[in-house]
Amino acid sequence: MDTHQKILVVDDEKLILKFLRANLETRGFEVITAEDGETGLRLVGEVSPDLVILDIMMPKMNGIEACQRIREQSDVPIIMLSARGTSEDKIDLLNLGADDYITKPFILKELLARVDAILRRN
Repeated sequence: MDTHQKILVVDDEKLILKFLRANLETRGFEVITAEDGETGLRLVGEVSPDLVILDIMMPKMNGIEACQRIREQSDVPIIMLSARGTSEDKIDLLNLGADDYITKPFILKELLARVDAILRRN
């Protein structure tokens, strides 16, 4: 694994941030975190991550708006995370520019496999 790859995780749940940071860092990734969409959007411009994992339901700026705004400035791959898991939600976000969508609660191995698959292609 390329230890220089950076993943930005944006989620307002501190437990999820801590969990994902620990598991992604164990795999050799540099992990940057943000607790709201506004900060996440700013960090995309500042740190140029290789991948963004983005929650939908967050304060200041939700993940839907953050995804749209990220797409205006970057083609960085985005994996959406959300407790909202209807087909319409998934379709809408994929059409807005997300590359993948995982419903909470998620299986860690599946998320890691999706991270690896996206990073292999980019």
